[in-house]
Amino acid sequence: MKKLLILSCLLLAAAAPAPKEKWERIFDGRTLTGWTPKITGRAVGEDPLRTFVVKDGAITVTYDRYKAFGGAFGHLFWKAPLTAYRLRFDYRMTGSSMTDIEGWQNRNSGLMLHAQAPATMTRDQQFPVSLEFQLLAVPRPNREPSGNLCTPGTTVEFEGKRPTSHCVTGTGPLVPLGQWTHVEVEVTPDGRVTHILNGKPAITYRAAQLDPDDKDAQPVIAAAGGSLALRGGYVALQSEGQPTQFRNIEVLRLD
Repeated sequence: MKKLLILSCLLLAAAAPAPKEKWERIFDGRTLTGWTPKITGRAVGEDPLRTFVVKDGAITVTYDRYKAFGGAFGHLFWKAPLTAYRLRFDYRMTGSSMTDIEGWQNRNSGLMLHAQAPATMTRDQQFPVSLEFQLLAVPRPNREPSGNLCTPGTTVEFEGKRPTSHCVTGTGPLVPLGQWTHVEVEVTPDGRVTHILNGKPAITYRAAQLDPDDKDAQPVIAAAGGSLALRGGYVALQSEGQPTQFRNIEVLRLD
């Protein structure tokens, strides 16, 4: 009888449907509610040239009101810090890059992960201390795949080593200008990060740390009591001189 009861319980457990994933939409498709801009040379929350707007249901990076880019790197931060999660959205790049940018900025944007709080950035800081999921499109000066990793103020363990180069190239696709591309990033509770494009992993790394030799990271390290461990932070969308759109932004918390 006891064996039958145990067997029945096991059969019921096997037949029970898996709990539905609770994805949270963090962009409502109409407004920038919950999002805060930080533009180089401006205070947190100031975006007088309307770099980030909502157009056709997408967060849109636009330079319609700019006479020149002028080093105005921008980041649009979601309001809540995250630790372990999956984040997904679609992106595409449109039109022409600004004419006064450097070559590497052409068809270039990004999703910043584990970023410092926007209020802790200095007025003239170009990039938040973070991990960058690099978003690219072709044509550009170098035919680089999208989905690479860049490390402003940080280091990671990749293939058993800590690369000293600022960016590490992954195995993502070449994304044509104007094409919507599906992006997902997974950050597991043990600190493993995977960049995914159109359902295929592009790069995986782990053990993110703040870089004690980086001038932007040094105040962040001091505020953390000297700890280098980087276990979470804010996510931010980037404006780097190229018109770009982001839509269907959702997060699934894993912690």
